[in-house]
Amino acid sequence: MLTSVKNDKVKALKKLHTKKERERTGTFFIEGFHLIEEAVHSNWNIKEIILQDGVELPSWANDYPILAVSENVFQHLTQTKTPQGIAAVVQMNNDTAVAGDYVLLLDRIQDPGNLGTIIRTADAAGFSAVILGEGTVDMYNDKVIRSTQGSIFHIPVFQDNLTSRIHDLKTSGFKIWASALTNSKDFHTVKTTQKVALIVGNEGSGIHQNVLDLADEVVKIPIYGKAESLNVSIAAGILMYHIKG
Repeated sequence: MLTSVKNDKVKALKKLHTKKERERTGTFFIEGFHLIEEAVHSNWNIKEIILQDGVELPSWANDYPILAVSENVFQHLTQTKTPQGIAAVVQMNNDTAVAGDYVLLLDRIQDPGNLGTIIRTADAAGFSAVILGEGTVDMYNDKVIRSTQGSIFHIPVFQDNLTSRIHDLKTSGFKIWASALTNSKDFHTVKTTQKVALIVGNEGSGIHQNVLDLADEVVKIPIYGKAESLNVSIAAGILMYHIKG
């Protein structure tokens, strides 16, 4: 059992909270029974499970290497306020294939909670993939993963160049929708087609013009009250369910 926060192994695990180290190792850190179980059941590669002294190991974890640590070491590693005493190191999934008729494209989403909620909603709405453009927050950020509630393990989520990916999607028969407040149509008035890729943009500045220009349809959600706009994760949810409907 590891009992010192100065142990080299503990230091290496702590570094996984940084994007640089995640990218260098091709792995990321998750916490809690639910998230780890979702990763296991979705056949992601669990490299190691970290278990706090005194915490019971669930039966589904028996097939993986276990690292036992003291409570003070686990507290040092945790990012959650009420840790459950179990964490895991997971290998990144580099699959960038899109198999399905509904794709979500994200342009420079900055808030980890928004990104996590959007991924969770895309999963619930039955979308095939979530593609993150450059400038979007890292999908393996701890807050993003927690906000997905496990959905990050259910559907492909990956980073790509949006411009080139949109051209590929058009070649494959997708209609490209973009969400914007200006020069746009009420989304209720636009007929959905069999294959749709939806773009939503940055919380403050929306979709970059170069990306927006590639859309076949630019849609908006009407505002009936005095709010200037909707939160991007709410807007994405409304439009995804409309497209699927």
